[in-house]
This record gives sequence, C-alpha cells and structure tokens, in this order.
Amino acid sequence: MNARRWAAPTALLTAALVLGPVPAAHASPTGCTSQLNTQDRWATSLCTSGTGEHRIRVLQRHFLPEVGLIPIEGPWQPVGTVSYTGITPHTTVSFWVETRG
Repeated sequence: MNARRWAAPTALLTAALVLGPVPAAHASPTGCTSQLNTQDRWATSLCTSGTGEHRIRVLQRHFLPEVGLIPIEGPWQPVGTVSYTGITPHTTVSFWVETRG
C-alpha cells in the first residue's frame, strides 16, 4: 500500500478523535426581567426566550453592621418559568437576574 494514500485520512481521523464531537451552540436566556417587592418581601425573575436557566439574586444589608451583607437567591428555573424568593426586612442593596446556558 502507498503510505501517502493513507496519510490524509489518518490525519483527519486523528483530529476527530482528539477534538471529539462539537457541542451544539446554546443560547443563554434572554428577555429577562426582575421584580422586587419590599413591602410584601419577595423578588422574582423571568426570562422569556433563549435556552438555559435563570434565577433571581438579591443582596441585602443587615441592620447590624457587624453582620454585613445577606445574599439571597431563588432556585434555578428554565426559560418561561418564574424564579421566586422571599426576602428579609433589611435594606436591599441590589437585585439582578443570574443566567446560565
């Protein structure tokens, strides 16, 4: 057999084995909104398009300075489903939607 004849197919096969299958592209969640209700003490997030998951994140400051910040997070939810969490009566510093593809 001609060694040159097998060189190209062997190189392609080797590259395929080393690189493995190419994963499908994932679109992170988009169209995300969040709501905060400090009177009734809850926060929500909702993403309406894309794929993956999202959750609401809230950062509050405890009234005792030595305690510091209180991180609060809702459960991961798929696109189209609300992530909900209760919050404390402490001061809210910030809130946002966290996503993962």
